[in-house]
Amino acid sequence: MNYRTDLTIELAEGADEQSGVKSEVNVQNGVTITRTVISDSAAEQLVGKPQGKYYTLEMLPFSDAAFEPDECFEAAADILRELLPEHGCVLAAGLGNASITPDSIGPKAAGRILATRHISGELAEKCGLAPLRMTVVIAPGVLGQTGVEAAEHIKWLCEGLKPSAVIVIDAMAARSLSRLGRTLQICDTGISPGSGVGNDRPCIDSAYLGTRVISMGVPTVAELRPEDRNECGGNMMITPREIDLLTDRAARFIAAAVNGAMQPHLHPTEIMKLF
Repeated sequence: MNYRTDLTIELAEGADEQSGVKSEVNVQNGVTITRTVISDSAAEQLVGKPQGKYYTLEMLPFSDAAFEPDECFEAAADILRELLPEHGCVLAAGLGNASITPDSIGPKAAGRILATRHISGELAEKCGLAPLRMTVVIAPGVLGQTGVEAAEHIKWLCEGLKPSAVIVIDAMAARSLSRLGRTLQICDTGISPGSGVGNDRPCIDSAYLGTRVISMGVPTVAELRPEDRNECGGNMMITPREIDLLTDRAARFIAAAVNGAMQPHLHPTEIMKLF
């Protein structure tokens, strides 16, 4: 049986370069990084993901007491710098429902990303923040809360702001329980919110928004195994016991990576003092 997953590294298991899927692995600051490139339409059909670059970062569990996000966020920041345009405003959107813990990574991360569009010129100089790259941050909520699809909300902002890129952050589903809360996926193909839990929402990608889209996500749920379904009464998703700590620290890690990529002259500890 194929369990639901948002992770390309899981979907591409068994694929090789002859099938149009190329993968390479390296280690940076204690983080194992797998770079997967889906290069043609045949590979796209095989894996079930759009053509593009996918980075999977694997590390100690975010809920592990030994894990310090500030010590290894640069691995993710470096990838973002590679994928982002060198100049221009960037819109960061934290997707998800802040009231549902496994789905709260996006809004929590958005609350830690430094918005700078309103800080410029003399004000930035006086605050000791110059030079700042223009960043806009939103947490658009979910359709049931706002009556507006997150994709629509982001598109309207893109039409007015004309950002050079959009970063979307969301919780994900994994097939393997061992990947929950310790894996970060970054890709340049956008995102289909809710796909991992069977609640597909409109796709947020460059074709829809008219600008470059980079997605970031951490798996927080996995589908219940069939041998346990009868006992539990049908399809269910499961999540780690330490989900509160996991989402808090995963959000902190993602925010540090985004801040590091956008404002490389400022350390995350300096940025956190501004909140």
